[in-house]
Amino acid sequence: MLKLDIEAVQAFVLIADLKSFTHAAEALDTTQSTVSLKIKRLEDVLGHRLLERTPRSVRLSFDGARFLDAARAFVAAHQGAAGALEKRSSRRLVIGVSHHVLGPELPMLLRRLNAAEPQVVVEIRVSESNAVLEDFDRGAIDAAVVLRHGSRRLDGVTLLKESFGWMAHADFEHRSGEPLRLAAQAAPCGVRRMAIDALDAAGIVWTEVFVGAGVATLGAAVSAGLAVAALGHRVAPAGTTDVGPKFRLPPLPTRDVVLYSSQTDPQAKNLMRALSAAIRSTVGTR
Repeated sequence: MLKLDIEAVQAFVLIADLKSFTHAAEALDTTQSTVSLKIKRLEDVLGHRLLERTPRSVRLSFDGARFLDAARAFVAAHQGAAGALEKRSSRRLVIGVSHHVLGPELPMLLRRLNAAEPQVVVEIRVSESNAVLEDFDRGAIDAAVVLRHGSRRLDGVTLLKESFGWMAHADFEHRSGEPLRLAAQAAPCGVRRMAIDALDAAGIVWTEVFVGAGVATLGAAVSAGLAVAALGHRVAPAGTTDVGPKFRLPPLPTRDVVLYSSQTDPQAKNLMRALSAAIRSTVGTR
């Protein structure tokens, strides 16, 4: 009977989800070389190549795809057995997240958090960045993931640099001389302010035709062809494109995505590593 190393199987599942040895190593709090060695040994034990690697990407091989469901079950069974005799934890971790940070990758992110600490109840509250920071500063939430607007706070851990574009459906039409049809979140959203300031500074006349709450609703309006919206390239819905160059719209500035956490216990730190790795892994996936 084959003897599988649970840490190697965990590393394989992480790589499958995050599509990166680097981000898997971050989530496991180890080095990329250590993860690579674990995968090599796992492939040797199984006698099959599980991952196809190039300098720029990693993907499941045919055998890796076949092994993935069994690997997830193996990891879950190990976690269940390891915690069977432990007292159930009632720990809850409340994470505030900016509307503009979460995109189509949310199911993967939640799966990674659950896999990292299945005994912890994770509560996610979504709002605009300033409101999330206010909640964090007054102790209403344990962690915050926000867009950094201005210099209000320069601490925290920068997860990535978000680039923004004027996203619209491929069929969206804008006639010269007509106001630009705009979809945005309600004030005081920082991305809304960023977009309006850029249009006003460029002397571009605009009209607001849709007010939403978060990437999901703005993405729906954009996908429906109603308007243009300032959205991060990373989280913009499939089928949309940056029409800024086409319609000569002003470039939008980048914003740092920053993590703040007030928790230092092992469970929370493990969850923060999983959260950071999952968010970083979404760069370049669109």
